[in-house]
Amino acid sequence: MNSKKLTVAVLLGVVVAAFLLGMNFYQKRVQNSQMEKVSKAENRMVRFNSTTLGPIGAPVTIVEFFDPACETCRDFYPIVKDLMKKYPNDVRLVLRYAPFHAGSDKVVKLLEASKRQGKYWQTLEAILAAQPSWASHGSPNLDVAYQVAAQTGLDVKKALADAQTPEIEAVLKQDVEDLTALEVTKTPTFFVNGRGLPSFGPDQLASLVADEVAKNKK
Repeated sequence: MNSKKLTVAVLLGVVVAAFLLGMNFYQKRVQNSQMEKVSKAENRMVRFNSTTLGPIGAPVTIVEFFDPACETCRDFYPIVKDLMKKYPNDVRLVLRYAPFHAGSDKVVKLLEASKRQGKYWQTLEAILAAQPSWASHGSPNLDVAYQVAAQTGLDVKKALADAQTPEIEAVLKQDVEDLTALEVTKTPTFFVNGRGLPSFGPDQLASLVADEVAKNKK
């Protein structure tokens, strides 16, 4: 390698290293800012009407801000369920809504309305399973989502009517206010006993849950 090529290679290496350091610094700054907001607004994590799964008195609470049209939320759903199976007495899941995609707010309201018919989890799983067929980011096909929901036995006509009630509107409004205050900007976003993931990924989530479970068994 001649001196010119060596110089270019060294400069490229310096640029890449500087970029990676800058990205790491930025991510740390964003995470620290979010954790500061969380510490000052713990009441925004769980509301009295938030959807929960698992023991009420579980020592570990996973709060997930999710969007039913989010592909990554769909991928994480079985991962979170597996964690709950692994720690059946120790972990509670709280679902909060972050309707960032077009049409997601309407699906969220349908999900909330399905609670009144005792069909929430069946409806959620059916809608997530069929997500590729309805959740186009530009122009979602909500009729397909409603048809899928109907296959669970949900009375969709009644649910859509219930979805327009002030109570359900208030749930969505509160979740949006809370995610804004907590600086949630992407889905899924997880908090485990108020702690955010150090970096995003299923292993990081599993590690944080295991750490909190172990901490509460001491």
